Amino acid sequence: MQEKQTLTTHDFYYDLPEELIAQTPVEPRDSSRLLVYDRSCDKIYHRHFYDIADYLKEGDLLVVNNTRVIPARLFGHVENHESVLETLLLRRIDYTHWETIMKPARKARLGSVINYAEGLSAVVTEVGDYGSRTVEFKFEGVFEDILDRVGNMPLPPYIKEKLQDKERYQTVYSRIDGSAAAPTAGLHFTPELIDKLKAKGVEFATVLLHIGLGTFRPVKEENILDHKMHTEYYEIDEENADKINKAVKEGRRVICVGTTSVRTLETVADENGYVRPCKGETDIFIYPGYRFKCVKGLITNFHLPESTLIMLVSAFAGREKTLEIYKTAVNEKYRFFSFGDACFFL
Repeated sequence: MQEKQTLTTHDFYYDLPEELIAQTPVEPRDSSRLLVYDRSCDKIYHRHFYDIADYLKEGDLLVVNNTRVIPARLFGHVENHESVLETLLLRRIDYTHWETIMKPARKARLGSVINYAEGLSAVVTEVGDYGSRTVEFKFEGVFEDILDRVGNMPLPPYIKEKLQDKERYQTVYSRIDGSAAAPTAGLHFTPELIDKLKAKGVEFATVLLHIGLGTFRPVKEENILDHKMHTEYYEIDEENADKINKAVKEGRRVICVGTTSVRTLETVADENGYVRPCKGETDIFIYPGYRFKCVKGLITNFHLPESTLIMLVSAFAGREKTLEIYKTAVNEKYRFFSFGDACFFL
């Protein structure tokens, strides 16, 4: 049970110069910088991601999210209007219905028809807050094939540079289509680094969480307890639940790659840290005062100020310590957000 605290959104603010927002990914993937914070001795180390094996040991279990980003950004026109309307697909409801965000939302009214390329169109069937719209798509053929041709990779709005290689916004272990954003902590891993870690005795388990509105929606409420997380779909299968439970039983470290893996495990873990094979929707909101049941370490990127993600990290490392680490990262000129550098809390 999370403790109720009087925390405001501004309590999670830090000052970030715009020039530190990473616009392009580094090559190779594991050459990004890595800030390591060791909670046991309260020390910070500055390394590169390819050095992460130095902080992992035999028997550690890394839990990764194998979701795959779909080309979820569409550009179309509201029928009888010339202005362009942007649609971001967030969550598939059924074969033809999707939860979306539209901009400018004022043009997408209930019943509006939006026409895209290749005969694809959508009717707005429900109007929500913050630009959210439920739509019913009309098309001939296979929706996924059409989307692959007319859709764009849904890069965050703070990335202005064009992405040259679409696969660079996918993790090397991505498998299951469905996300509206990448689980960016995993972007640093290469197949060679994974093989190196496995050779050292580090184990891997996979979970699934399709990233949607829960990630995109900003915190607008002054009191963070008033913020409502939207649901996102998750799955843990029997094989990977067994791997996680074996590590918990044997007292080995369960280390999540990314906040989405954290949210998945903590959604289903019992008080002793054991998980069960299951699937469903989660709206878990983790902020300071939360007692982690399963997760013992976190590999993540640096997150937006005043976001639910920095609140989750603050729950794990402490709010004041997290802001201190972020200030250090700014002073050391780390690269921030999706294509930025990584941070390892152990």
